[in-house]
Amino acid sequence: MENSRKQRVLVVDDDSSVQVSLALLLKQSGFEVLTCDEPRQVLATLARVPVDLVLQDMNFSAQTSGEEGLALLAEIKEHYPALPVLLMTAWGSIALAVRGVKVGAADFFTKPWQNAQLVELIRTTLELAVPRSPMRLDRHALDSEFDFSGIVGEHPDLLKVLSTVARVAKTRAPVLILGESGTGKELIADAIHRNSPRAGKPAVKINMGAITSSLFESEMFGHVKGAFTDARTDRKGHVASAFGSTLFLDEIGELNRADQVKLLRVLQDQSYRPVGASTAEQADVRIVSATNRELAELVAGGEFREDLYYRLNLITLRLPALRDRRSDIPLIATQLLADLGADYGLDAVSLSPAAMEWLCAQPWPGNIRQLRQVLERTMLLVGKRVLDQADFLQAERGDSDPTRPGLRVDGMTLEQVERHLIEQMLQQHQGNISRVAKALGLSRAALYRRLEKYGLTGVGDPGDAA
Repeated sequence: MENSRKQRVLVVDDDSSVQVSLALLLKQSGFEVLTCDEPRQVLATLARVPVDLVLQDMNFSAQTSGEEGLALLAEIKEHYPALPVLLMTAWGSIALAVRGVKVGAADFFTKPWQNAQLVELIRTTLELAVPRSPMRLDRHALDSEFDFSGIVGEHPDLLKVLSTVARVAKTRAPVLILGESGTGKELIADAIHRNSPRAGKPAVKINMGAITSSLFESEMFGHVKGAFTDARTDRKGHVASAFGSTLFLDEIGELNRADQVKLLRVLQDQSYRPVGASTAEQADVRIVSATNRELAELVAGGEFREDLYYRLNLITLRLPALRDRRSDIPLIATQLLADLGADYGLDAVSLSPAAMEWLCAQPWPGNIRQLRQVLERTMLLVGKRVLDQADFLQAERGDSDPTRPGLRVDGMTLEQVERHLIEQMLQQHQGNISRVAKALGLSRAALYRRLEKYGLTGVGDPGDAA
């Protein structure tokens, strides 16, 4: 019977030693293995034999550009869109593998690999690839079984994320949420917690970019009375507060390497020691983390620990940017206006067809957070029941120097738009870094990186060290 056969993995690599190593590992782990030496053999093999997963190298020539690997991935996804593909790459080519994930690969792993981690990744990928029902990517069907309140949209890319959330929420598997600022990473984290067995206790949320290194252990693990000068009483840390619940680590990419190893111990051993304590405490937390940075690239650059990365990303969710799901903008804008009207106690506000078309055409580098800010500003400044395109342009100009035109994005690259937006926020908030970071939905550290990148300066904050 077909359902009782072993799961079959196709290994595609022109290096015979890699083929042999992977075949041995996979057979020992209970899989059936097929191998191909070069891309042109792959589609013929897939047409001949049912395959459950593909492990594919990114390079098949001395050129090592990875374009052959991306071309093969595209062919596989064109003919077998539901077939999961895991890409193999070296640390120096992680950016290439990230491109592959963005165009359809399930995930990637690096050479040399760690056997246990690779087998776990394969099993998890296969588990997530098994269809629950033909309706799993229908929003109404998902909403009938799971609580996705607050998350608006029906775009296929969003529904894939929600479908995965539905599958993994009931487990305690660590989840890493990737996406640009403003795409709704915290909403997804909330949904994971709400649909989990831990929903009876509140989730504990921490902005990792806001914890200074000197306070990291005390904040995360707590301390006992007398542990240091100001420790006048025992203090429970975030890990203890999240016992039996979910610990959401936002901006995980901002955590420095010295503190990364301290967090790693909790994930490895599910135990921790409060500052000044003589004995360790048991932890019981489900870790969900999020970042707008590409953690794999940080690992390749030596900024993030590889072992911690693999502890965090058993399940990786990539949230689409708003510009990549424009069909959801009318739904999101309508819901945001309703929420804003309720918050401010105003009558219902709607959008003209021209205004809706204009909103759908904007690049939205700040994603849903920026869309909400634009709607809120225009609704408050214009004060009309039906907003038109001209109202948005008027509100945009009214928020800055009236002699200066609003933000023009035609012909601008995304980096140019980002720089211009940061410049506007610096002017609007008189260079105050904390206010600018908050307005843009960034951590202070993330904003400082962009200021350095674009050669911009802010005045800092009153509490900043000289």
